[in-house]
Amino acid sequence: MRVTLYGKPGCHLCDDARAIVEQVCGELGVGWTEIDITQDPALFEQYGEQIPVTFVDGRQHDFWRVDPLRLKKALTTK
Repeated sequence: MRVTLYGKPGCHLCDDARAIVEQVCGELGVGWTEIDITQDPALFEQYGEQIPVTFVDGRQHDFWRVDPLRLKKALTTK
């Protein structure tokens, strides 16, 4: 999986980010996964104020909002 989305249930920004990640990754044929930070106290403490947080290839890419053009560029640029 190249993209990881950290979020939590009931978060409208997470819902928006999920839709963008799903769309961009689907267009590019790139795998992605979502992690619920409420299931891990360490993740909740680390990202609780920044969600949604996206990672591309293990490196933090964005938080709060996902820009589809920026994500697409990150996934297509080596």
